[in-house]
Amino acid sequence: MQLQQGRVDLHLHTTASDGSLTPAEVVQLALEQGLAAVALTDHDTVAGFTEALAAANGTGLEIVPGVEISSDWPVGDFHLLGLYVDPEDGPLNARLESMRVARLHRARKMLERLATLGMPLEWDEVAGSRNESRVIGRLHIAQTMIRRGYVSGVQEAFQRYIGRNGPAYVPRLRMSPVEVIGLIRQAGGVAVLAHPATSGVVESIPTLASLGLQGLEVYYPDHSPEDVKVLLAMARRYRLLVTGGSDFHGFGVGAGAPLGSVAVPLRLLRRLQRAAEVARQPEERPISTLAANC
Repeated sequence: MQLQQGRVDLHLHTTASDGSLTPAEVVQLALEQGLAAVALTDHDTVAGFTEALAAANGTGLEIVPGVEISSDWPVGDFHLLGLYVDPEDGPLNARLESMRVARLHRARKMLERLATLGMPLEWDEVAGSRNESRVIGRLHIAQTMIRRGYVSGVQEAFQRYIGRNGPAYVPRLRMSPVEVIGLIRQAGGVAVLAHPATSGVVESIPTLASLGLQGLEVYYPDHSPEDVKVLLAMARRYRLLVTGGSDFHGFGVGAGAPLGSVAVPLRLLRRLQRAAEVARQPEERPISTLAANC
């Protein structure tokens, strides 16, 4: 179905990772908001795509398969979105599974450290219905700390205890930008740098582009008008596609903005879609040509 008008949201999370709404609930909310398309970009998993696709069947809402993967750079961690990845891709799923298992081990070690700090948490409290089958991250730990009364909010949990310099922090499984970009592109997706202005990696965009980066998340809740202006100029200069999204995590989880609250036109999605098609047909013109008019 080719929708000709409408808004899209290309960055959101569900209960498949650290969101508070199920994929089906996100679909219903997107329909209520009048969105033309949404991209599920859960952390290290594409597990929510099938449920979302089924929920959207017959509604006209387009569901874009995506994923958000962390990477490392000398200036710190940053995130890459893979849009239009093949959710059935074997190598992608194998790698994401190893990352999910690593997250579980990391979370358990962080609980051990919190216990030594006088803040014991039970695993079932943190994992909930996700148990061992879903992605468990620091946000789940922070939310449990809030419920226990150890901290007043997510920000305090990260700043004082589970952030990079906190006493309960445990390093995660490391992946280089080359690895993440390669993984996304090999799965037929478009590799996009997520919220670059808030990640402190704007100056690294030229290098990342040379490593195969294909797009920039320009429109984002925490990007100022000046950030948007700078990023649009960089997208044009390095022939990168432009995306945007709310980073919606649900209600009351202290992350992202309301679904559909960032104005992202459907035409940007069509360029991403065409780029993914080109990547699967090498004889076509290069992605950089498609990005020229971003």
